Amino acid sequence: MLDKHQKNIATFIHLSTFSRFVIPFGNYIGPIILWVTNKDKSEFIDAHGKQAINFQISILLYAVILGTLTIPFFIFKIFNGIDFLNFNTFHFDLHKASPLLYVGGFLGAIAVIAFILELVFIVIASLKARDGEYYHYPLTINFLK
Repeated sequence: MLDKHQKNIATFIHLSTFSRFVIPFGNYIGPIILWVTNKDKSEFIDAHGKQAINFQISILLYAVILGTLTIPFFIFKIFNGIDFLNFNTFHFDLHKASPLLYVGGFLGAIAVIAFILELVFIVIASLKARDGEYYHYPLTINFLK
């Protein structure tokens, strides 16, 4: 039987990921501290802590992959107008968009949508923990089992 304290700690584990807006790397530090100090008290807390940490690590991995794909498109567009042998003819024209810029913009839009979905999933997980239910984040790689 879950008591209110266990539900609250599991809820705060998920909500502590929002501390990244105040503390650098708070989305990792907050859940890890709460999970490590309370994981032995309840299987429910242990499961929610692992889920929150796994989700944050997965999001980091996906962001690195998306950034690795996106950044070169913008760099290629910026350096496209530079003649490295003759700097007198340097021009930078943003009026004529290239397909590379469209692809980079599309990947950037995916990143914004993913960020919004991440916030929604965190709120859903917090509400499930508050209600005493288990929650599995979508597209999460289980680093901690």
